[in-house]
Parts: sequence; C-alpha cells; structure tokens
Amino acid sequence: MLELPVLPASVETTLKIGLIVLAALIAYLIVRLGVRIGIRHLVERRGEEESTAVLPPVELERRVNTIGRLVVRIAGVAIGIIAVLMALDLFGIDIGPAVAGLGVVGIAVGFGAQTLVRDWLTGIFIVLENQYSQGDVIRIAGVDGVVEDFSLRRTTLRDLDGTVHTVPNGQIIVASNMTRVWARVNLDINVAYDTDLNRAGELIDQVGEDLQADPEWGPRLLEAPKVVRVEALADSSVKLKVLGQVRAAEQWAVGGELRKRILAAFTEAGITIPYPHQVVVTRGPTPNGGEAEAEPD
Repeated sequence: MLELPVLPASVETTLKIGLIVLAALIAYLIVRLGVRIGIRHLVERRGEEESTAVLPPVELERRVNTIGRLVVRIAGVAIGIIAVLMALDLFGIDIGPAVAGLGVVGIAVGFGAQTLVRDWLTGIFIVLENQYSQGDVIRIAGVDGVVEDFSLRRTTLRDLDGTVHTVPNGQIIVASNMTRVWARVNLDINVAYDTDLNRAGELIDQVGEDLQADPEWGPRLLEAPKVVRVEALADSSVKLKVLGQVRAAEQWAVGGELRKRILAAFTEAGITIPYPHQVVVTRGPTPNGGEAEAEPD
C-alpha cells in the first residue's frame, strides 16, 4: 500500500493555522454577503410598501446600512476570537482558563451593559420598522417634540418650549407619531342650549368648505372639517364634534384658523359660545332689616 508522507509537526501546525484563518475568512465573507443580501431585500420590500413614502429610500438605505455594519463588526469580532482560541490550542496552550475567563468577562459586561444593549436593540427595531424619522413630531417616554437627531442608542427631541430632551431608546415602550402621512383636526365646539343645532352645524360645515376652497389653506387639507355628531350635553353648553383630515403636521395650524373662522361666523349669525356662570349669595342685614338676595355673576 502507498503510504502518505508524514509531515513535520511544525509544517502540520502551520497548515492547520492556515486552515483556521481560511475558515475564519470564509465565515466572515459569508456573514457580509448575507447581511448585504438581507439589506437589499429589506430596502426593496420597504420601497414597495405605501408606508415608506414618508421616508426617502436613500435615508432608509442609509439607516439599514448602519445596522448592517454593526452586525458585521460584531460577527467579525466573534469569529476572530474563536479563530485565535483555536490557534492557541494547536500550540498546546490550554485555552480552558481563557474560555472560562471570557465567559466571566462576558457575563460581567452583559450585566453592566444590559441597558446599552437594550438601547441598541430598540434602536435597530425603530429603524427596521420605520417608526419615526428626523423631523417627525412624536411622543415617547412621556415627552412630546420634534425629532432633531436619532441614533441606535438615543433619540433627541425639542419640545414646544425649545427644551431639548435626550431619550434612551430602551425607555421607549410606545412611540406615537403625530406626523405620519396624514393627521386629523379634532375640535369640540360649545354652543348654548337654546341654539339651533342644525343652523350651527350648517355654519361650521360652510366654514370648513370655505377653508378648503381658500388658495392658502386648501392645499393643507385632505378633507373639509365638518360636524359629525353631538359629542356631549355639558353643564352649560352643547358640545359639537368637528373632524377634518389634513396633511401631516398641519393639524395645529389648520385647527387654529378653523377656530378663528368659526368664532367670526358665530358672531355674525348671533350664535353665542357659552361660558360657565356662577351665582353668588351674600347674606347679611340690609338697610330695611331683611337679607340680601342672590345675585347672578
């Protein structure tokens, strides 16, 4: 039988190290290729969905690429550590203590950095699910404001007073986006009990139609505001619910203009918007020896 030549130990060790390096390199390339393919499929799928119209494809691809680079780096470090440990084992070095030490360090780092890891994971899902982007008005962790900056670790908001809030992504349980595609004007208009509700509703509907026909305000509206129901019978007024659909982030400006026009229309038509009344009762002797009567205030 043909016998294979026995290689010197040094040559055999060198070949094994070469195989380890080659295997590590191949594993790293496979990870990079898999991440690249996943990113391409994700961007294409998001591009076909209607909801992605609020985020430019370039911005979406940039965000997803950021996550892809993070995944590749973490995988590269893990592959490199495994390759080094396998190479040390070839030289007869006991890697058991090193593995145990890495395990202990990993557990310690895991406990110490669990908040940071949670922030990163939440940031990754925010990007992948496109929950919000820079310039959106959102509510997170009890804070309302405009998104000024966003990273995988934290979100920076500026509220209406100009205060800047930095919110770690791990603290975000519910993210409410108030400027996604479209919004709604939601007003409660109070009128007196003796008001002709049909007449008041017609006036409000006409104001909504005039607002939509206005060259300045019309482009901001998707649906003219109108009365949809009697919302409640309050202590001193009847509450009418007014709803209208507008473009994203226009609900506040349109709502203010609509209130101003409704007030002007009510004033012209003689319809009053009631306010709470109080009755003040004063008791004490009067000049004729009686008691004071109740007087409305």
